[in-house]
Amino acid sequence: MRNIGVNIEKPEKTCEDKFCPYHGTLGIRGKIFEGNVVSVKGTMNTVIEREFTHYISKYKRYEKRRSKIRAHLPPCIDLKLGQKVTVGECRPLTKNISFVVIGGSN
Repeated sequence: MRNIGVNIEKPEKTCEDKFCPYHGTLGIRGKIFEGNVVSVKGTMNTVIEREFTHYISKYKRYEKRRSKIRAHLPPCIDLKLGQKVTVGECRPLTKNISFVVIGGSN
């Protein structure tokens, strides 16, 4: 199992996915953030929703915003709807997927 350079628990399962950061050759770079799982309907991909605050300078206040991000889901990581996960940026895998799930928590 590879060391991906992020201090996150490694999955117990093994897989043969070449786009898995632990068992394949995919590198993690750039942004790393947490979000909630919204959908796991596709094969080996998932939709993650993250909340963040945005500053409005006119009113000198913050507002909550949300964004949905599509991410690759390696077979060695099991997810459920509503679960909190950690996602890392990688090279573009498809037209819409440039992130990969690197860990999940309950």
